Amino acid sequence: MKPYPFQFNSRGRIPSVQASQLRAMIREAYSDPSKILATCCSDDGLGSRLVEEAGFPYIFLGGFMVASSFGLPDTGYIAFQEMVSRIQEVKRQTTIPIIADGDTGYGSPVNIRRIVQGFAMTGAAGIMIEDQTWPKRYFKFLMSREEAFARIEAAVDARNEGVDIVINARTDSLILGWDEAIYRAKKFIKIGADMVFLEALPDRETMKKTVEALNFPVMANIIEGGLTDNLSPEELGKIDFSIVVYPFTMVAARVKAVREALESLKASFTAGAPPRIMSAGEVCEAVGFNKYWELEEKYKY
Repeated sequence: MKPYPFQFNSRGRIPSVQASQLRAMIREAYSDPSKILATCCSDDGLGSRLVEEAGFPYIFLGGFMVASSFGLPDTGYIAFQEMVSRIQEVKRQTTIPIIADGDTGYGSPVNIRRIVQGFAMTGAAGIMIEDQTWPKRYFKFLMSREEAFARIEAAVDARNEGVDIVINARTDSLILGWDEAIYRAKKFIKIGADMVFLEALPDRETMKKTVEALNFPVMANIIEGGLTDNLSPEELGKIDFSIVVYPFTMVAARVKAVREALESLKASFTAGAPPRIMSAGEVCEAVGFNKYWELEEKYKY
């Protein structure tokens, strides 16, 4: 068992039950990597409710996922208001902690303060902030060290002076070399981040070296067929990662399933009855009709 690097569960002036819950979960996973926190990223109320129903311990509301739900790439089309709206939507449908993607904060360090507290007051238990420029140009343009550090400092100040929220500091600076990425991550930790995420670690050896160098809660990001080795949560836990998210799974499943359903429906126009994917009852239950009808009965006079 490893000692956790923090002394307390609450770090904000105004406590948050779910931020404290999330931080306690991270502490447990950090101390006992066999309990690594894994989840599939989601984008809306229904998807997030299905994540919770499947038994995952938290929601990760990813910027890629939310942008894709608008039919858009994750390149800066969506910003603060869209994310706040989605946090509210997901909060109404789920009971487990929500980590929301804050991208670069959509502006200066002053903007960072606004979104950190905006997300916290909306109900997010955690927020991720990264050091890319805005709009995003994946793996091409990064903020300077100084600007990246100022933004994490602003996020930490917003957390400490307002509603508590877990801060996940992300760096994409591996394109400048491992030493630069580690330097930035260590500085984020010193400033006061709750966990860190180094994007696009290429292989098991680099992952292990990174976690050992930081000795701090580190998040992994696994994209099937992406730049990082597709390791299972169990394998990542053995390397001492504390948390892992799968950002492409639900988008890929949705695109594949909908395309196949549409092709099957189109083919049925000349070859018999349309295929039945689920029963009407199953669909109604999935989207919440049963609970609504129960409430109707409860309030019937």
